[in-house]
Amino acid sequence: MTVHATAQAYEPRYIRLDANDNVAIVVNDFGLPAQTRFACGLELRNFVPQGHKVALADIPEGAPIRRYNEVIGTAAQPIQAGEWVDEARIRMPTPPELDKLELATAVPAAQAPLEGYTFEGFRNPDGSAGTKNVLAISTSVQCVAGTLQFALKRIKTELLPKYPNVDDVVALTHNYGCGVAITAPLAIVPIRTLQNIARNPNFGGEVMVVGLGCEKLVPERLLPGEAGDSVVRMQDEAFDGFGAIVDAIMKMADERLAVLNRRRRETCPASDLVVGLQCGGSDAFSGVTANPALGFAADLLVRAGASVMFSEVTEVRDAIHLLTRRAINEDVGRALIREMDWYDDYLAKGDADRSANTTPGNKKGGLANIVEKSLGSIVKSGSSPIVDVLSPGERVRRKGMTFAATPASDFICGTLQLASGMTLQVFTTGRGTPYGLAAAPVIKVSTRTELARRWKDLIDFDAGRIATGEATIEETGWDLFRLILDVASGRTKVWSDRWGIHNDLTLFTPGPVT
Repeated sequence: MTVHATAQAYEPRYIRLDANDNVAIVVNDFGLPAQTRFACGLELRNFVPQGHKVALADIPEGAPIRRYNEVIGTAAQPIQAGEWVDEARIRMPTPPELDKLELATAVPAAQAPLEGYTFEGFRNPDGSAGTKNVLAISTSVQCVAGTLQFALKRIKTELLPKYPNVDDVVALTHNYGCGVAITAPLAIVPIRTLQNIARNPNFGGEVMVVGLGCEKLVPERLLPGEAGDSVVRMQDEAFDGFGAIVDAIMKMADERLAVLNRRRRETCPASDLVVGLQCGGSDAFSGVTANPALGFAADLLVRAGASVMFSEVTEVRDAIHLLTRRAINEDVGRALIREMDWYDDYLAKGDADRSANTTPGNKKGGLANIVEKSLGSIVKSGSSPIVDVLSPGERVRRKGMTFAATPASDFICGTLQLASGMTLQVFTTGRGTPYGLAAAPVIKVSTRTELARRWKDLIDFDAGRIATGEATIEETGWDLFRLILDVASGRTKVWSDRWGIHNDLTLFTPGPVT
């Protein structure tokens, strides 16, 4: 990566990621005007916004446009050196052919173990460790969501203050459970998602369920083992009125809060962490600052023995040829292809393709298409071997770097990563988002210093220092790794938790609705 930067913020700067690239992105806040001259002699022919691409050389019509030393498209018309290479000037290439990918041909060598790193977590009877101590109350059907929300207000007001060692009470509400083809093959996705969310280490094994009584998804299916004493059914004939139903929910919650209140943080090895990685509101700096720093931190977590997962199928599809080579063996490589192929088919049935992923905000931030976005997205997975692949809602099985297949929707991805066992998430953003999860702390990392300053009470970590040359990827990655351990230990509270702003869980329900 070549950064033309100086200590003076007003001097024109651009970033070229590879010597073979014929475009670079403008670093300066708010962009640069026409006739701006860089230190190398290149002069802008027109205004180029921050994060957007400038041609470093003349590019003939039909010629490849390269960034990350990969082709992100071809020139739709002749482009002169110094011109703004905007979305309209780029034709998107076809995605990599899945049946022609190399499998496990460039497996990274194992890096030296990183020993002695710990966090203060909540140890569970099954050996897992949480980063929060939360009472989770699930619903078996959307019909009872209003009742649970009513009860939740009383629980937080009347009960939670009695139990200072419990961080929160969280409602696991959703729009599933009835009016669906419950036995259809694809129904397994939302069902196992709810089942595995209930097993999340941050809940301490004390999850309870509020059901209605006539729904297809019976409450017992959501809890492991004997679940009879963890379910309140509104239609139970023993209840005399709404007040009695709420009282029953309150009583059950009180009993579980008492159990959770006995939990205490204890020193746990970093290998007990399960960390999710995600992008949201990405821009052209995502693959230059925040995601490389997160990738470096992810490698450190893997070296420390932790379980780490990255996701978002449509945001890796156009870079899948770079990932199958990293698969630890051919079986894992084929599993990556399986998930890409399944999602290609899923989108085709909806008369859509992966190009629908790129948002107006992505484009305003300099990302011309999903190809460019994907190349920046996968950088957050670091350089470790990919050891496993999960279908949506499956629970993490191995230490190391796992690809957990999910849609790219922030809320669906977060929900599915919680089901996979994630106890802490790191979320990179270039445009900014207030996204947060009540069930697990979310560290929000900005790609640009300007965003971190403007959103000083929403962004937890600034990776924009990399773009200006104030810090290296390695230095920033180490800082982020240490912040992850501090947040997991409760020593540092993320902004979304300080404000109490959290998104609802959102199930991925590809099965039919009846």
